[in-house]
Amino acid sequence: MKKVLMENEKEGFPITALREIKILQLLKHENVVNLIEICRTKASPYNRYKSTFYLIFEFCEHDLAGLLSNINVKFKLSEIKKVMSQLLNGLYFIHSNKILHRDMKAANILITKNGVLKLADFGLARAFSLPKHGQSNRYTNRVVTLWYRPPELLLGERNYGPAIDLWGAGCIMAEMWTRSPIMQGNTEQHQLQLISQLCGSITSDVWPGVDKLDLYEKLELPKGQKRKVKERLKAYVKDTTALELLDKLLALNPSKRLDSDTALNHDFFWVSPEPEDLTPMLSRHTTSMFEYLAPPRRRGQQPPPPKPAPNNDHHFERIF
Repeated sequence: MKKVLMENEKEGFPITALREIKILQLLKHENVVNLIEICRTKASPYNRYKSTFYLIFEFCEHDLAGLLSNINVKFKLSEIKKVMSQLLNGLYFIHSNKILHRDMKAANILITKNGVLKLADFGLARAFSLPKHGQSNRYTNRVVTLWYRPPELLLGERNYGPAIDLWGAGCIMAEMWTRSPIMQGNTEQHQLQLISQLCGSITSDVWPGVDKLDLYEKLELPKGQKRKVKERLKAYVKDTTALELLDKLLALNPSKRLDSDTALNHDFFWVSPEPEDLTPMLSRHTTSMFEYLAPPRRRGQQPPPPKPAPNNDHHFERIF
């Protein structure tokens, strides 16, 4: 259940929630979380005659961040391939339907006890279109959780597309081995510094036109950094095809970053071992694992504790 926050709404239903509902009704796919219905509590004296709305989703036992935070959960290479193939399948589907997720991170990747992966939390998602008549799109760049935010958004790009989600997919893929986010910046400036240290200096040589982005001259970008994606990650990732795919997903230049279709055709998924069903591995873990239930394991902000259910809000009325 996801509560629709109404506190700041003077009248009507929040436009952001309407956008999320519309997108979720469009996206029916095995690897996208299914919105079952919308319910509301009845207006009563207990809630000052204001209904509370909830989005009701199919139940998934785990999220990927919760699984990775548990040292007893161990993914084999074949199981990592299964996770990533499902994640990229989900992205291929939403991008084919002209939707950007805009908040790719391990905590937004759900996995059922039967090993089916679901892209979740479409609260920041939006439809996108190709620029028309030479006019650039002007989307907000204040999206994507900082540790998973691609360099183009950090530099102020507002005319972006599916490549922003593929950067997040690359970060999540690396996390399958490292078990925690690979670039944990405290600020946008710090995040760009970490990206440069891993992926090389951001220059117009490797990314033509980057110097035209709004914040390119305003932020301090490290110079003379060599690209070290494979070098830095090979201590964790022993598979050479995995390192090659990671390197291409974490391309600085969004136009050079692999799209989901090309990524799915990468050798990583087609050489032995083949992707393996996650059910046997997950069957050994009967407790649900979510990031907010896991003990703190990361630097920076701690995950919030689960919120208690509101009083007197137990009577639900289906509204579609």
